[in-house]
Amino acid sequence: MAEKKSIKKKVAKKIMPEDETKTPIEKPELTEISSVKPAIAKAGKRSAKELKAAEEKAAKEIRKQTQAEAEAEAEETDKTKPVIKKTRTKLERRGKKYRQLAVQIEKGKIYNLLPALELVTKTSPTKFDATVEMHIRLNVDPKHADQNVRDSIGLPAGTGRNIRIVVFAEADIAAAAKQAGAEIAGLDEVTDLIDKNKLDFDMLISSPNLMSKLGKYAKVLGPRGLMPNPKSGTVTNDVAKAVSEAKAGRVEYRADSAGIVHVGIGKVSFGPKKLQQNAETLLTNIKSNRPASVKTSFIRSIYLTTSMGPSVMVNPAE
Repeated sequence: MAEKKSIKKKVAKKIMPEDETKTPIEKPELTEISSVKPAIAKAGKRSAKELKAAEEKAAKEIRKQTQAEAEAEAEETDKTKPVIKKTRTKLERRGKKYRQLAVQIEKGKIYNLLPALELVTKTSPTKFDATVEMHIRLNVDPKHADQNVRDSIGLPAGTGRNIRIVVFAEADIAAAAKQAGAEIAGLDEVTDLIDKNKLDFDMLISSPNLMSKLGKYAKVLGPRGLMPNPKSGTVTNDVAKAVSEAKAGRVEYRADSAGIVHVGIGKVSFGPKKLQQNAETLLTNIKSNRPASVKTSFIRSIYLTTSMGPSVMVNPAE
């Protein structure tokens, strides 16, 4: 049996040599399917016209899909961004009554004094008797001592205000001041008011010889504008005259840090004519206090307004 097996192996080796068994069988090369173009028919779905239309349709669908994706992405980004509201103008933020009255004033127009006063009194939105205010912008720099415009003046038609006056003076002068219209007068009476911080008065008038006693109250009276000053006419020997003038309509004005003078020239109930007298008196006094160092135009702009009302621009060269 073993001999038969060995004979069979030898015969198999002769029939199939080692070189032939290891050689790989060569396969025929196959052409790529994509490179083979389909045959174009003369008519029907496989015609050149139909194939071109199909390509255009596919391209259109791709464009639509891309646009839809872009819009969806834009909506998502818009949601994440904060919504910025358009800022309303100052006039739009006002009340309904104010806006209706402000329409009567032509925007950007410069009025003469009397027409401006007529407009101001018409456009007062308050139910009470409002104060007519004059705001005068001067061409000065108050940081320089020689350009600090300050004075007091009596208005011919008065101010329409009931001014509460306190007088710091000795007994005989205090009695005369009370006759002239002062609410409180004396030494102890005034110091007690200041010590108790009862500063519910509008003006404090003092004799020059007693100013040293008021020095310790400067930090209390100064910030409130109540400290007596010779420039404002509240430090004087004739106290009774100062009280009567203040009651009649004497006002003090001073340019602020921006060089603007703010003065109340009367009430709406005065009417345009009386207000014109007060305004012209005030402007004449301010022009007389023009600093020598100011070489150009002194008054830059003038505005008239009422309490809570719209403003009117006035011609400064009138």
